[in-house]
Amino acid sequence: MPESEFLTAEELAEITGYKHPGSQKEWLDANGWKYVLNAARRPIVGRWFARMRLAGVQPTATGGAQPAWQPDFSVLQ
Repeated sequence: MPESEFLTAEELAEITGYKHPGSQKEWLDANGWKYVLNAARRPIVGRWFARMRLAGVQPTATGGAQPAWQPDFSVLQ
Protein backbone atom coordinates (compact mmCIF):
# COMPACT_ATOMS: atom_id res chain seq x y z
CA MET A 1 0.00 0.00 0.00
CA PRO A 2 1.48 3.39 -0.96
CA GLU A 3 2.26 5.91 1.76
CA SER A 4 -0.03 8.88 2.24
CA GLU A 5 1.27 12.36 1.50
CA PHE A 6 0.51 13.17 5.13
CA LEU A 7 1.66 11.78 8.46
CA THR A 8 -0.77 9.43 10.14
CA ALA A 9 -2.27 10.29 13.54
CA GLU A 10 0.06 7.70 15.09
CA GLU A 11 3.15 9.16 13.40
CA LEU A 12 2.25 12.68 14.51
CA ALA A 13 1.74 11.46 18.07
CA GLU A 14 5.13 9.74 17.97
CA ILE A 15 6.93 12.86 16.74
CA THR A 16 5.22 15.30 19.11
CA GLY A 17 4.84 12.99 22.08
CA TYR A 18 1.18 14.01 22.35
CA LYS A 19 -2.10 12.40 21.27
CA HIS A 20 -4.32 15.42 21.94
CA PRO A 21 -4.55 17.72 18.86
CA GLY A 22 -4.23 20.89 20.97
CA SER A 23 -0.97 19.68 22.50
CA GLN A 24 0.28 18.57 19.09
CA LYS A 25 -0.39 22.05 17.69
CA GLU A 26 1.51 23.62 20.59
CA TRP A 27 4.49 21.35 19.97
CA LEU A 28 4.42 21.97 16.22
CA ASP A 29 4.27 25.76 16.74
CA ALA A 30 7.06 25.73 19.34
CA ASN A 31 9.31 23.72 17.02
CA GLY A 32 8.58 25.65 13.83
CA TRP A 33 6.75 22.88 11.98
CA LYS A 34 4.26 23.85 9.26
CA TYR A 35 0.82 22.26 9.30
CA VAL A 36 -2.78 22.86 8.32
CA LEU A 37 -5.91 22.08 10.29
CA ASN A 38 -8.51 19.72 8.90
CA ALA A 39 -12.26 20.15 9.48
CA ALA A 40 -11.94 18.29 12.81
CA ARG A 41 -9.28 20.88 13.88
CA ARG A 42 -6.53 18.24 13.84
CA PRO A 43 -3.07 19.26 12.58
CA ILE A 44 -2.06 17.74 9.24
CA VAL A 45 1.68 17.56 8.47
CA GLY A 46 3.09 16.74 5.05
CA ARG A 47 5.32 13.68 4.89
CA TRP A 48 7.92 15.47 2.74
CA PHE A 49 8.12 18.35 5.22
CA ALA A 50 8.52 15.95 8.15
CA ARG A 51 11.28 14.01 6.40
CA MET A 52 13.18 17.20 5.64
CA ARG A 53 12.85 18.51 9.20
CA LEU A 54 13.91 15.20 10.72
CA ALA A 55 16.97 15.26 8.44
CA GLY A 56 17.97 18.68 9.81
CA VAL A 57 16.84 20.71 6.79
CA GLN A 58 14.47 23.68 7.01
CA PRO A 59 12.18 23.62 3.95
CA THR A 60 11.36 27.06 2.53
CA ALA A 61 8.08 28.44 1.21
CA THR A 62 9.55 28.68 -2.31
CA GLY A 63 9.96 24.92 -2.52
CA GLY A 64 13.69 24.91 -1.86
CA ALA A 65 15.46 23.96 1.31
CA GLN A 66 17.93 25.62 3.61
CA PRO A 67 20.48 23.38 5.31
CA ALA A 68 20.71 23.75 9.07
CA TRP A 69 24.34 24.82 8.58
CA GLN A 70 26.40 26.68 5.98
CA PRO A 71 29.99 25.79 5.07
CA ASP A 72 32.57 28.53 5.75
CA PHE A 73 34.43 28.85 2.45
CA SER A 74 36.35 31.91 3.67
CA VAL A 75 38.88 29.63 5.38
CA LEU A 76 39.84 28.01 2.06
CA GLN A 77 42.71 29.54 0.12
